[in-house]
Amino acid sequence: MTARWAAPFCLLATLALAACTSAPPTATPIEVVDAAPATPPASFRTDDRAAQFARWVAAFRASARTAGISEVTLQAALDDVRYLPHVIEADRAQPEFTRAVWDYLDSAVSASRIARGQEKLRQLRPQLALIAARYGVPAEVLVAIWGVESSFGSFVGTIPAIDALATLGFEGRREAWARDQLLAALKILQSGDIGRAQMVGSWAGAMGQTQFIPTVYLAHAVDADGDGRRDIWGSVPDVMASTANFIAHSGWQAGQPWGTEVRLPTGFDYADADKRRSAAEWAEKGVQSMDGTPLPPLADAAILLPSGARGPAFLVGNNFRTILRYNNATSYALAVNLLAQRLAGGAAVQAAWPRDLQPLTRSQVLVLQKALNDKGFDSGMPDGLAGPATQCALRRYQTSLGLPADGFPTLDLLQRLQQ
Repeated sequence: MTARWAAPFCLLATLALAACTSAPPTATPIEVVDAAPATPPASFRTDDRAAQFARWVAAFRASARTAGISEVTLQAALDDVRYLPHVIEADRAQPEFTRAVWDYLDSAVSASRIARGQEKLRQLRPQLALIAARYGVPAEVLVAIWGVESSFGSFVGTIPAIDALATLGFEGRREAWARDQLLAALKILQSGDIGRAQMVGSWAGAMGQTQFIPTVYLAHAVDADGDGRRDIWGSVPDVMASTANFIAHSGWQAGQPWGTEVRLPTGFDYADADKRRSAAEWAEKGVQSMDGTPLPPLADAAILLPSGARGPAFLVGNNFRTILRYNNATSYALAVNLLAQRLAGGAAVQAAWPRDLQPLTRSQVLVLQKALNDKGFDSGMPDGLAGPATQCALRRYQTSLGLPADGFPTLDLLQRLQQ
């Protein structure tokens, strides 16, 4: 997450990869924040919050003891645990304004980040070559994730993970998730991999230079430098190997490209974009690479339109979806893959972004969803986030008007719906 911590949780929800017929990816190491309730629970309207927090911690301590956590670990972790109000504020924050994908990519794949990433590749080439060979994940992909998550380790967060997770568990909106993560964090402390004071990260409990949540750490962290500790905070070999291990177990296919920017034929059926086909089948439908060379040999690919019909188009396959399992935001997966492409000497995005378009605010998306429902285009329960159901409803509405059915919410479509 790093300096862009808030971004992947809400960033470009309106630009999520269309999935009218496909299931969402799973197992993200960074928790994606869902919609907050309109009002805080009763426990947060009383004057004895400190006492309530202490009782919650005591109850959790008992359950953790039953789960095998030692008294020494419990004392070190929980004796001085603090309730952090700013964690609740961050968890409940739902920004009104979204950020356009091109604005995000301008910073995530900036010239300075590309230059720093290429320097890191040169510095770490021997170690990265061994890790890439073992796990089948290219060095450029690992360095790209590292760059996007923590600016190559320069900022891993400052919030104590134990305090953040205890606060989230006590608050109760996502108590089951937070309790699981807090128990996993205690197991990490008990293993001796890290001390409590050094176990820091984001407000949501994501930790280290590539921001693992505790359960992912337990499942995939690796001691690559042989010092007996899995240190994703200070050991670059451990960071790279752990990230590669997680990506490999998330379904990365060695030797496969993530995708490529493509040129769509005149009259392309945008409602067909999210269907999975082989690259050969897409080529038969007139989809071409930007330089006219054959499309990469992807067996199960879809067309990604992150800014609608007016913006660049990408043919994306399994490895693009694998990065979505790391962080389920289309903008994030696109940033990682494009940065990796640039680090490997590949091309930048060639087609122009529709920079004159202003992303709809959450309030505007909410109005759009209600208007779609009123006109018989079911977009699900209005929530201000233009996910797959909203995109599918928009496509049906666009088709009814004879417009390109790209499912991309715009001010023009909102105004049409309001007429």
